[in-house]
Amino acid sequence: MKVFVTGATGYIGSSVSAALLKQGHQVIGLARSSESAEKLENRGIEPFSGDIRDKDSLSAAAREADAMVHAASPNDSTSAEADNAVIDTVCETLQGTDKPFIYTSGIWVIGETGNKVADEDSSLYPIDLVKWRAVCEQRVLAAAKGESCIRASVLRPGIVYGRGGGIPASFFQSAKERGVVAFVGDGENHWPVVHVDDLADLYVRVLNHGSGGLVFHGISEQAVKVWDIAYAASEGAGIPGKISPWPVEEARKVLGPFADALALDQQISSEKTKALLGWEPKAARLTDELRQGSYKAASAK
Repeated sequence: MKVFVTGATGYIGSSVSAALLKQGHQVIGLARSSESAEKLENRGIEPFSGDIRDKDSLSAAAREADAMVHAASPNDSTSAEADNAVIDTVCETLQGTDKPFIYTSGIWVIGETGNKVADEDSSLYPIDLVKWRAVCEQRVLAAAKGESCIRASVLRPGIVYGRGGGIPASFFQSAKERGVVAFVGDGENHWPVVHVDDLADLYVRVLNHGSGGLVFHGISEQAVKVWDIAYAASEGAGIPGKISPWPVEEARKVLGPFADALALDQQISSEKTKALLGWEPKAARLTDELRQGSYKAASAK
């Protein structure tokens, strides 16, 4: 297949692109500049001049491809507008083509789960930060079942780690700048997590399965205590045991609503996804990766 990946130079998108290329697929990526085009070409990705906010270029790339993965996000106040615009264009361009489309959402749309384990069919109680994303999910799933007949699916990654990136990298930044690993809340809450390489493999499996109207969960460990994550990061950063809770009220003054996302207590399963697609995460567990893997190597530079 020729797959159009938005965000092909980003954290998730670059890993998805690499996994697709490894499986023998071709990848198209939007390039907003000659520098971006050169980076894509160097990784074996076909650059397509344009931007996700440009309907014409987005539509042209989608028409040229056999499938599409939306993994780009501005990660700012324009995110909702950008995603809705992408969905508008996809619904118009892919209607009646039977081309697979994956919309990247996230587990924060499920909200707090506490002692209960949520799955792919659980009700959504999104935190304020991502309420718009829950709406986008419903638009994508409705398009798959309505007159548009688009083979659209929703993929919700957990907290993504690996390759020295993602949210866990902030622990090492904290260690470098403050000499202590700070975490929001009391550390008793849990994060569902997934390694970026395992997640990339899941995207490929969803595309190959060709499903429409389904929700998939990218979770390799359904509930890792944040205190344990922070402690492992302190060991990887060479300051074992130097961890510090950051009260949510204080964190909000710096991080805004992102603080509430980091303080969520979630237990989320991906067993239905694993059973349907035969997906078996193989990467190192998060705490091991923090102690001895890519993050330790990155912090030593």
